[in-house]
Amino acid sequence: MAISKTEFARRRDNLMAMMEPNSIAIVPTASVKIRSRDIEYPFRPDSNFLYLTGFVEPEAVLVLLPGRSHGQFVLFCRERNPEREIWDGIRAGPDGVLASHGADDAFPIDDIDDILPGLIEGRDRVYYAMGRDPLFDRRVMNWINVIRENVGSGAVPPGEFLDLDHLLHDMRLYKSAAEIRLLKTACEISAAAHCRAMKACAPGMMEYALEAELVYEFTRNGARAPAYPSIVGGGRNACVLHYIDNHSVLRDGDLVLMDAGCEYQGYAADITRTFPVSGVFSPAQKQLYELVLQVQLKAIETLKPGGHWNQAHETSVQVMVEGLVGLGILTGEPEKLISSGAYKAFYMHRIGHWLGMDVHDVGDYRIGDQWRVLEPGMVLTVEPGIYIHPDDDRVAKKWRGLAIRIEDDVLITKHGCEVLSAGVPKTCSDIEQLMASARIKGPQRALL
Repeated sequence: MAISKTEFARRRDNLMAMMEPNSIAIVPTASVKIRSRDIEYPFRPDSNFLYLTGFVEPEAVLVLLPGRSHGQFVLFCRERNPEREIWDGIRAGPDGVLASHGADDAFPIDDIDDILPGLIEGRDRVYYAMGRDPLFDRRVMNWINVIRENVGSGAVPPGEFLDLDHLLHDMRLYKSAAEIRLLKTACEISAAAHCRAMKACAPGMMEYALEAELVYEFTRNGARAPAYPSIVGGGRNACVLHYIDNHSVLRDGDLVLMDAGCEYQGYAADITRTFPVSGVFSPAQKQLYELVLQVQLKAIETLKPGGHWNQAHETSVQVMVEGLVGLGILTGEPEKLISSGAYKAFYMHRIGHWLGMDVHDVGDYRIGDQWRVLEPGMVLTVEPGIYIHPDDDRVAKKWRGLAIRIEDDVLITKHGCEVLSAGVPKTCSDIEQLMASARIKGPQRALL
């Protein structure tokens, strides 16, 4: 199921074909981050680097040199080190990279200061994402300065820096068949995790106990980490859009908003469901939930090739405002409420974002002054929500403290769209039926 060497090579070739003549691209992987003292966070490669190489070790730099007679794909990586490998695991080393990742040349990362200036020298342009890593930025400028210091001896420094992101991010926006398979698997695992958590939920559980159900299902299916910190917000906590404390008790009568997705082989899922802690929606909860579901379904109907990025959001706002007026939460004419932005007190975010290797994936939403046109292979989220603050005395008491978001991951296909995260129920009746069908655990109470 993994991305093939052939596909990685095709990506590099496509990128080099878009680069200006006599140029060089430099793409470092992510740096290792310290969690505390001498403990590191689990390493995750930079997404651009991973997209072009598939190489997952730290301390590595990709260099692309279109037209180079000795090979266009150069990789710097750690050398084999038997002593360190006892502690940290096997390294590929330069020879391994040549054999396993299709590099034309590979050098020890410790030699990059000696070798890379020579590869840059004589190239007219350098493609590099300046500003993302200040420490690496300084190294790049040092290499350029080494060349400039030797101009008197005939060295030719590059005359222009160009941002690689624009070219690379547009490539990443269109998902290949292999990428779609990985995204589908990430969504399937995440859907199973959401279902597991729904069935486990009961009054008295801690939010983090529900989070643990998610992580367990992710991990046992080969997704070793969440794609982002999981949001498990019960009651009023769900009114905080990016609530990640997850340390409160889930109370009978409350809703719980769960926004969670795994990362599988470098690709992310992003799913949100909102459901009753007790397993049964109250009348007010059901009314508000069904409005959000209607908004989401209407927005998804707009997603097809030839439509534009903002069409789903515009539809969501129209349906949302009409529904809020119908429930008495907003008063006035829908068009005036939309033009004034009054609805943003309850629906303050946009309806979605691109999805791929990053949860909030790369890609422009506008081309010039026009919204981007949707095309097959694009993947995005659709996530309308209503959030009513517990202390908002402008609305009837029955609505206060309710927060509902429904989020799915959607692939644009040749003839419409496909919901990749459809494995999680989202109608009130289906949610209630799932929660009633089985309990994998009884109520969980905090030990401390």
